[in-house]
Amino acid sequence: MFKKTLILLSAVAFFINNVAFADIKFWTTETQPARMAKQEDMAKAFEAKTGIAVEVIPIDEKELGKRATAAAAAGDLPDVIYHTLQYVLPWAEAGILDVDANNDVVKELGKKTFAPGALNMAKQGSKIAAVPVDGWTQMIVYRKDLFKKAGLEPPTSYENIVKAVEALSSDDMFGFVAATKTDENFMSQVLEHVLLANGVNIVKKGKQGWKLKRALEFYKTIAKASPEGELYWKQSRELYFAGKTPMIIWSPFIMDELAGLRDSAPPTINDDPTSSELASKTGFITNFSGPGNKKGAAWADVRYFGITADADTDEAKQFIMYSMDEGYTSTLSIAPEGKFPVRRGNSTDPEAFTKAWSKLPVGVDRKAALTDLYSADVINNIVAGLDTASRWGVKEGELSRASKIINSQFLNRITRLYIDDQIDVDEAVDMINKALKQFN
Repeated sequence: MFKKTLILLSAVAFFINNVAFADIKFWTTETQPARMAKQEDMAKAFEAKTGIAVEVIPIDEKELGKRATAAAAAGDLPDVIYHTLQYVLPWAEAGILDVDANNDVVKELGKKTFAPGALNMAKQGSKIAAVPVDGWTQMIVYRKDLFKKAGLEPPTSYENIVKAVEALSSDDMFGFVAATKTDENFMSQVLEHVLLANGVNIVKKGKQGWKLKRALEFYKTIAKASPEGELYWKQSRELYFAGKTPMIIWSPFIMDELAGLRDSAPPTINDDPTSSELASKTGFITNFSGPGNKKGAAWADVRYFGITADADTDEAKQFIMYSMDEGYTSTLSIAPEGKFPVRRGNSTDPEAFTKAWSKLPVGVDRKAALTDLYSADVINNIVAGLDTASRWGVKEGELSRASKIINSQFLNRITRLYIDDQIDVDEAVDMINKALKQFN
């Protein structure tokens, strides 16, 4: 009995020493084992420098909203949360985030060192409600060699893309591979990007008009240049990898695969699945425009650090300052192909972190730095997408309503009806306007 009691007390002591005495608690949605290990190493490096112990707590992204709401009600929020864009303004309004503390960190690090788009999406009045950490922008992935050979301008606009579709479509080549599978989030993301590019704003009061009409007409053009059937990310990647299309829309997670670094998704353009030939022939466009929006738009997913209302504010600030400065390259190294630096540099070198990030190894079965695979111009263009990054409802503080509209997928379904010639474009616009009324 005494032995069992001793073992129990030892276990309790171990638990107390390793958990209860952590100075700050950090919730992260980067829960994969390899990513957790990197975050644990960062926490240890921070503790060695400052003496502040950090408990890294994995939280499933699907559970984050519920967990945060429950913890706030119990007065037991962690000190810092790594979270997605969708929570920034709702949590700021609900008092879950300490907006003043987060704004102070951004000011101290230097607002000018951050990508403007990432800051603008986190604005609450004149303050930045959470600290931008990393992000990625959706991209038009295109064969720059084929464009050059045909004398085509890069696909930076509706007009340029349509010209390329007309010039490069053939019996052996689909002019584009658009997303047409209506129940896939992939189509929702691609469609939002295309509509944003023409200045369509689904949360704006009043009816959607000519901008929506032109955007739908453009989407039908690229869909008609695509194979028949229900298309999503899988077919677009496979056809591009096989050299059967000159353009697709994809996320940056394709960049290592393009270079033959992932055995589960090899390029098939030649006989060598480990070849970087396709990567060398590929260009990327993050920001493109339609006739209704000459500045264009980039669709982005941005992540943030949020100091909470229950935090030990001073120690939480120190942790974020470290993670966004001295430890920022380590923060990005957790998954560099999908974590673009939203903080480009510091007072010494305005491009310090972009340079460091571009040299981080990417890949699964083989590793290589992005600078070994892509030119500096390509890398800079990709990162620049975060300058103009936007999403429906962010600027208006109505991201929640925009998300409900997108998740209902009626935009996908109506667009597909139009693509399939079951309705004309004016009917499609009317149907979308009627459906939008339900979300007012």
